[in-house]
Amino acid sequence: MKVSTKGRYGLRAMMDLARKFGKGPIMMSEIAEQEDLSPKYLHALLASLRASGLIRSVRGAGGGYMLAKSPDKIPIDAIITALEGPLELTDCVSAPDICIRGDECAARRVWLKASEALQSAMGNLTLSDLIDQDGDV
Repeated sequence: MKVSTKGRYGLRAMMDLARKFGKGPIMMSEIAEQEDLSPKYLHALLASLRASGLIRSVRGAGGGYMLAKSPDKIPIDAIITALEGPLELTDCVSAPDICIRGDECAARRVWLKASEALQSAMGNLTLSDLIDQDGDV
């Protein structure tokens, strides 16, 4: 599995919002400048994150984007799933009937265990965990 620019850039935007949590709405242009992202591309990412309920938008003067809940309540897997889709290494993980071998396939069991490990690792990390480690890199 390879996380695309959608997932990588979207996570960066969410980390920027997490760092500014509690300071009111943040303008999209500020996020784009801070994270060196194209405003047009960022707009599409923010739309997906808003549709998934991870962020809110506020219209009008003083408007912008903000996290829908505290950074310690937003797991990384929710962000990646909102932008990339399910955290599965192969399609047969969630749909064994797409293959004639289905549930009896030993390879599918490997993909299932690996996908579960990935989901667990990303589900146990929150935005707070990442921004707390910002200076550690």
